[in-house]
Amino acid sequence: MKKRGSAEIAGLLRQDIQRGKLRSQERLPAERELAETYSVARGTIREALNQLERDGLVEIRRGSGTYVLANGTDATNPAVENATPLELIDARFALEPHICRLAVLHARRQDLEKAEELLAGMEACRNEPARFSILDTAFHTLLAETTGNRLLIWIVAQINSVRNQDQWARMRQLTLNETTVAEYNSHHREIFDAIKRREPEQAAVIMKQHLEAARLSLTRAAST
Repeated sequence: MKKRGSAEIAGLLRQDIQRGKLRSQERLPAERELAETYSVARGTIREALNQLERDGLVEIRRGSGTYVLANGTDATNPAVENATPLELIDARFALEPHICRLAVLHARRQDLEKAEELLAGMEACRNEPARFSILDTAFHTLLAETTGNRLLIWIVAQINSVRNQDQWARMRQLTLNETTVAEYNSHHREIFDAIKRREPEQAAVIMKQHLEAARLSLTRAAST
């Protein structure tokens, strides 16, 4: 079992919340239990829960525990419920290149450290498409979170909720092979490097190329 960091744990819990596996007002297991479940230190769990609290997905009540809030997405909205993977990519085209520009302006050292952790995780799972997808979502979510723009963060959460639909899972099985994962990892690393160098336009250009590659992969899969 590969070592999981706080960003990946947060991504796993975020997925369970958005899928409704963890329901609003439900109390999460204690830190000790979560640490045993995910085979990580309690400090890693604590950091993951703090991240989810900052995202507005959970509330940490001192002396009581951690409780799920509203999942942050409106799954009953037809625009979310009926969105296709291609619509997801097109929506991301409209937002994520500029999110990269904002990340250049606002990313802190700890944000870059989390991004580095996620990159290492993605680069270690060539043949694990499900785990790659979780880390991939966490990476793009982190980019939005670095902007500090709550509206952008909320919109990205709506977009990402589409990835939890059955049709996205089917597309993931069709598109996420070892070659594609390697290509996406290369894009992610280049995006990160541009952000770290504080090059907003270069980061935006690489994000566009990344999304173009993802759209082409989805288009080919849809035609098979």
